[in-house]
Amino acid sequence: MHQKRSYAVVLVVSTLVGLLEVALTVVVVVLYVQTQPPPDRGPDWVEIGADLVATVPLIGFISFLLSLVFVLPAVALADLLGRWLGRHAAWWSAPLIVAALLTPPVFGYAAYNDTQTRATLLFWVSATASLSAGALIALPRDDRLLGRVARWGTGLVLGTGLFGTLGLTVGVLPAYEPPAIEPQTMVGLWNDRMGHDLIFTSDGRVTGTFPGCSGSGTWVYEGGRDVWTQQIRIDIPECTLPVWDVGGTAEEPRIVRRIGDPGSEYLYRLDKVPDGSWPGGTTSR
Repeated sequence: MHQKRSYAVVLVVSTLVGLLEVALTVVVVVLYVQTQPPPDRGPDWVEIGADLVATVPLIGFISFLLSLVFVLPAVALADLLGRWLGRHAAWWSAPLIVAALLTPPVFGYAAYNDTQTRATLLFWVSATASLSAGALIALPRDDRLLGRVARWGTGLVLGTGLFGTLGLTVGVLPAYEPPAIEPQTMVGLWNDRMGHDLIFTSDGRVTGTFPGCSGSGTWVYEGGRDVWTQQIRIDIPECTLPVWDVGGTAEEPRIVRRIGDPGSEYLYRLDKVPDGSWPGGTTSR
């Protein structure tokens, strides 16, 4: 005789799975950010962490609603099919039922708002996968299911963060590093996309156009100990543009300076403009 289904447990387990999925996504995003060039304004991790903690009740409520509207009916219908077709039918039918339940609201909303088909399909597939995980994990009829999901789910989130951090530390994951450049890389036009620029020439001259600071001077590339300590020193009379660090990627290099007070500073950057895409754009200038 099969153990009686507790749909209250289904709701709690599915809600917990939703919370764990969000937590795992946050961990993966944080790890991914470490492999990319830093943003112009550095993230305040303390503030971000506090905001995430503050939104846990909201995320839990949303997860509960989604579980109530989609996961619970999917499990109930899968149980019904299991009685008709055999208990194994519940496992393969649950994701199909979730997908069917999601179809009217997702595609109805997309049609009403004229959303792109590709974006709609991607969202539908992602939502189906996420909610199906909650349905499949909640399917077993076991009094200890909630405890196991909490332990294994928390372990998965913490383990992903731990092994991801170790991977970044030992180099298994490609942690971001500035590109290794050379003096010839600097030759050409660099600008901030707002009309301010520097033009470097191969003879060590540089011309700058900034508010209250325009003129010509000299520049020199300093290799430093490693890619993190590369610097470009610029000397233009009456301009406070002495030292720039190297950033970006090998395909899209940039030079950056930290502007503002500590704690509220941001990266002011100049991106290199490809030769030929600006008037007089040749490296021989």
